[in-house]
Amino acid sequence: MTEETTTTSTSTTSTRILRGPDQKGWYWGTGRRKTAVARVRVKNGSGAIEVNGKEFAEFFVEERDRQNILAVLDKTGLKGKVDVKVNACGGGTTGQCGATILGLGRAVMNFDSTLEPILRENAFLTRDARKVERKKYGQAGARRRFQFSKR
Repeated sequence: MTEETTTTSTSTTSTRILRGPDQKGWYWGTGRRKTAVARVRVKNGSGAIEVNGKEFAEFFVEERDRQNILAVLDKTGLKGKVDVKVNACGGGTTGQCGATILGLGRAVMNFDSTLEPILRENAFLTRDARKVERKKYGQAGARRRFQFSKR
């Protein structure tokens, strides 16, 4: 074994991968929820948030969704200090909101790894693995049965 692999295996305690900025200075994070996927980019800036080329408040019309996403920046103290761009696809608005929260948490962790404890204790790095249960044959839905007829 080479010396490089030995030092990395002994010094690394977790398997997460921290990536630096890309060529344009953006830090990336990917989030998933149900069938939605959000690719989030973060870099130093004036605090502008853009989702799929639209204004943040125009894309997420529910106040609850906006507050949940802004909570990531509020808790880490980055609100108004970083620019955020999001590409969200798949699923519905709730799934895209959850995917954006996870992606933003991962992007912020790549941006500043000292914020990881704050992100973890507020569950911004936790993947919600719940998905829709599949429909079974001979039934009306996943759990709903057809009406039983005795005669």
